[in-house]
Amino acid sequence: MVTLSGCAQRGEPAPVDAVYQGRTVHDFARGSLSSNTYQVQRGDTLYSIAFRAEMDLRDVARLNSLQEPYQIFPGQVLRLDRQAASRPVATAQSAGRQTTNSSNSSSERKNSVNNDLNGSVASNIEQEYGENRTVQQNNAAQRSSSSAQTPSRQMAENGDIEWQWPSQGRIVQRFSTNRPGANGIQFAGLKGDPVTAAAAGKVVYVGSALRGFGRLIILKHNDDYITAYAHNDELMVEEQQWVSAGQQIATMGDSDADDVRLRFELRYQGSSVNPEQYLPRSR
Repeated sequence: MVTLSGCAQRGEPAPVDAVYQGRTVHDFARGSLSSNTYQVQRGDTLYSIAFRAEMDLRDVARLNSLQEPYQIFPGQVLRLDRQAASRPVATAQSAGRQTTNSSNSSSERKNSVNNDLNGSVASNIEQEYGENRTVQQNNAAQRSSSSAQTPSRQMAENGDIEWQWPSQGRIVQRFSTNRPGANGIQFAGLKGDPVTAAAAGKVVYVGSALRGFGRLIILKHNDDYITAYAHNDELMVEEQQWVSAGQQIATMGDSDADDVRLRFELRYQGSSVNPEQYLPRSR
């Protein structure tokens, strides 16, 4: 008697390691756009274009008179003139559209805690901190006067980063590659609970221009690692500010969320990784 077992039906669906959700900045090389203009292709976002052009997102938006949520369309030609982007936008006599765009850009750079910008494509979160390398060099000497104790301005090597938990709240969702939107850890808590820096680093983004993340802070820890802190209430840091590990950077809130929570993501070279593989075992 011959028994056939190879055609037995599975009791559950085959596992899926990842779900393709369209092109992201990972499909392109940083600095791959060198021309002064670019024609938008299907699937592009302003964030991916700014990343590829090594320009600040807000400079690209300002050059092309775009306002939040930075909507672009296939066939549209965008200016990527880096020299024009570095020049001041408005003079005392320019009170029209340029003044409006300039005030929007400058107010976001001042990082008011009441920043209520509306969003764009959340899949490109890791690039929203994208800074022009020249701007980074020019701003490297800036010092934050809002902190009584000046954090170290030396970015640690990968093995020397001292990771800390960003919240003492209960974990309500863990990292998973099998579920869309589970690119990090989500903590429950009460409005006003402290949100702290998971490691020492530099604040490279403060705002709410990413749909689905609410009031967001992104820290750069070195050339490989960044962390993101979403759905905050009060934002307590500014862009270009250096912070210490464990320093409070925000309070927990429910911005662009159904309840009070912190969404925490850790990225290595632009890709999401499981934060619990880096954080201490105990809190």
